[in-house]
Amino acid sequence: MRLRWVLLPLVLVSGCSQGTSQVNGYTIEAGADLLGADLRIADLQGADLQGADLQGADLFGADLRGADLRGADLRGAFLRIADLRGADLRDVDLRGVDLRDVDLRDVDLRGADMSGVYMYNADLRGADLRGADLSGADLSGASLFNATMPDGTIHP
Repeated sequence: MRLRWVLLPLVLVSGCSQGTSQVNGYTIEAGADLLGADLRIADLQGADLQGADLQGADLFGADLRGADLRGADLRGAFLRIADLRGADLRDVDLRGVDLRDVDLRDVDLRGADMSGVYMYNADLRGADLRGADLSGADLSGASLFNATMPDGTIHP
């Protein structure tokens, strides 16, 4: 089943197996088309969303702790107040995304395109940003303690 422009309120992920996640009875496979999906306050903890198209998705307050989002397209997604602690965001496209107040502690962002990202008050403590593109990104008020910066240096 291909999900596009769906509303999944209070989404709960259960019975995840490699390559798929069960969300309110729907099976979401790696690489799923979730373009514009309403996933506000969704529990997507540990979900396999590798390569998913989440452009324009509303993930306000979503719990994405430990989720696999490698290679996902999140352009235009709304992630304000989302919890992404420990998520795998390698090679993710986050261009222009609003990441205000997002918890990105210990997130793997290696190779991510974060150009033009707005990260006011984002928590990036311990995040790995090696090779990430932060051109034009606004890091005002962001916590970068112990984060590995794009050039490989550790932020004090």
